[in-house]
Amino acid sequence: MTIELVSSTRSFDGSQRQYKHDSDVLNCPMHFSIFLPQEAEIAPEYRYPVLYWLSGLTCTDTNFSQKAGAQRLAAELGIVLVIPDTSPRGKDVADDPSYDLGQGAGFYVNATQQPWKLHYRMYDYIVDELPALIEAHFPVSQRRAISGHSMGGHGALVIGLRNPERYTSISAFSPICNPIACPWGEKALGAYLGADTTSWEEYDASVLLGRATTHVPILVSQGDDDEFLEQQLRPEALQMAAGACNYPLRLEHHAGYDHSYYFIASFIEEHLRFHADYLLKRHKTAI
Repeated sequence: MTIELVSSTRSFDGSQRQYKHDSDVLNCPMHFSIFLPQEAEIAPEYRYPVLYWLSGLTCTDTNFSQKAGAQRLAAELGIVLVIPDTSPRGKDVADDPSYDLGQGAGFYVNATQQPWKLHYRMYDYIVDELPALIEAHFPVSQRRAISGHSMGGHGALVIGLRNPERYTSISAFSPICNPIACPWGEKALGAYLGADTTSWEEYDASVLLGRATTHVPILVSQGDDDEFLEQQLRPEALQMAAGACNYPLRLEHHAGYDHSYYFIASFIEEHLRFHADYLLKRHKTAI
């Protein structure tokens, strides 16, 4: 499990880095970005908690690190940020001309259909392979939280709900809450998983939340001027599922905000502090 440093930039006395590695799960080279607070660099005898951030359609591992402004507070709190890419990439990786399928649009599923199934196993990559890589190479603990935006918000909710033992908390900005009932989801899940729509339910946050037996704290932020709100995101489905099973979902609507990184930058501090309440309960675990 070797990694290659691509770049490193100083930020708030910490280090914002990008690495490259060969993924056995995705059968291609992958990039990920990571922010290490200063104390994680100078006190390697401790293991620090990690927030995994999953980005949205058309994004790479660099969008969040360059636009969200999360490093200042992550450095203050002592939380490592890990930002994977949104899909496998490369000339031998299946793709599609549209922006919402193929490279840049992995949807955090394990594809079962051709030509996707050889490479598009982003669910396994995020749940298993990438954390194992991070925990082998950096001074981090197994205390993990997960967050994301849009398609990445969908991924964070699905992965957190399906693996409640692995994450202390879940959050999302403008997530695709009910992909089995929206155009983005129907297109992607149909392509990656096939025509049997019952298999799609394993990647639908509203369905999974309604079935949950373990309650992981969830924060969702949604801008009311989001151009995708009504047709694609459907937060009301998530809210209805939570109400039906008394799941303690915290869903916040913000007037005047859209789907962009301006929205994320405006409320990323709230999300980091939300996760810190759970990640830092046993902060600085000695090796």
